[in-house]
Amino acid sequence: MDRDVRYCTTEDGVRIAYCVEGDGALTILALPALNETFSLDHLMPVYPQFYRDLGAGRRVVRFDWRGTGLSAALPAGVPLEAAPLRDMEAVARATAESCVIWAPTITGPAAIEFAVAHPDLVSHLILYDTFATPDDAIPQNLRSGFNTLARANWQMAAQTIADSNGRREFPEEAAQLGDWYYRSEAGEGYLARTQTLRNSDAHALLAQVRVPTLVLHRIADPIILFAAGQILAAGIPDARFVPLEGKGHLFCLGDYGNILSAVDGFLGDRAEKAAVHTRESAFRTVLFTDIVGHAEMMQRLGDAKGRDVLRAHERITRDLLKQFGGTEVKTMGDGFMASFGSVTSAMDCAIALQRAFAAHSEKGEPLQVRVGLNAGEPIEEDGDLFGATVILASRIAARAGPGEILVPDTVRGLLSGKGFVFGDRGEFVPKGFDEGVRLWDVRWRESA
Repeated sequence: MDRDVRYCTTEDGVRIAYCVEGDGALTILALPALNETFSLDHLMPVYPQFYRDLGAGRRVVRFDWRGTGLSAALPAGVPLEAAPLRDMEAVARATAESCVIWAPTITGPAAIEFAVAHPDLVSHLILYDTFATPDDAIPQNLRSGFNTLARANWQMAAQTIADSNGRREFPEEAAQLGDWYYRSEAGEGYLARTQTLRNSDAHALLAQVRVPTLVLHRIADPIILFAAGQILAAGIPDARFVPLEGKGHLFCLGDYGNILSAVDGFLGDRAEKAAVHTRESAFRTVLFTDIVGHAEMMQRLGDAKGRDVLRAHERITRDLLKQFGGTEVKTMGDGFMASFGSVTSAMDCAIALQRAFAAHSEKGEPLQVRVGLNAGEPIEEDGDLFGATVILASRIAARAGPGEILVPDTVRGLLSGKGFVFGDRGEFVPKGFDEGVRLWDVRWRESA
């Protein structure tokens, strides 16, 4: 896309540099994640590539915060508290009647305040891996450590911040990002900005957000705690929450197709692209059931009576899948594989299954079933599901005992605050996986 660099002036007289890419009907105002300047995009090629993909068929407006890149220096003695909103308002009014706000990483509080203060300028709000206040998301000792290092050696601090995005998984990009941060702003500006952020708290504003809001958060984000995204989604009326798989923190690291899919589905302006992305990387909860001691039961009861028990398992499972919005992927004779669009519905269904099996066992032949769940982005092909998400769900189900429901730590996190009761079952390393997985059993007998 051709880049058009322009300037606008804030209400307190600061000149802000911005660029416009694309010519679509919908405008996305992309907030700088930290202090990076679009004038140094060549230092981090995957970053502008993300915006080219996000902006295909749209207009993407990017700008430099005051004191960074091509924008004017920080005015002496002027506090920064109101600066983000003034910078955003100046650029928004200069570029579109109404725009989508893309607010990544530490920009959440400012974006939320802006959406509440200027609903006329905001059509949609997208919050990516961010928070209402840094206290929800980043440990105080980590923030203090970054600031202490920045005072002593800004170049080293910039690289350390970049490395925390995912140095092990993305060593080349982390090195590029550190250089970009360092060259975009002086250390004094970074310290002033983070000092302002320390006092930011948008909790009281969440209920006042009236624009359609999408909350995206990587489950394994190494910087911003996943719970911070849950707090945003719970506090903003009618917010759409999409947990994401993926490594690293910054949106442009790794495969970001799931981000584009979620945004396309939310905005609804690229329906064909959204449908393609959804088929390729829809977030789902996968559920496995398995009858415990199936072979022994068939030998003991014989084919006819054994088949009666299997039919009862099939009837109960299919009835409850229908009731809770699950999709039967396939049956393996003594078990089922199913998927859900909602992790809460999947857990409600799992609990209902175990209760139904227990009630059936009280009246006749015992029907003891193990259940395992996992959430992620399986690969879909011809109505079947494949990939690591599915394999791990199967491995987890195999660890369960009769009448048990087991879930990994990620699913437990997604269900936080939903009223489910969990017991820690420790960690195991699933066959075919390099890292251990902490398991939790769901106390369905005690849960309401």
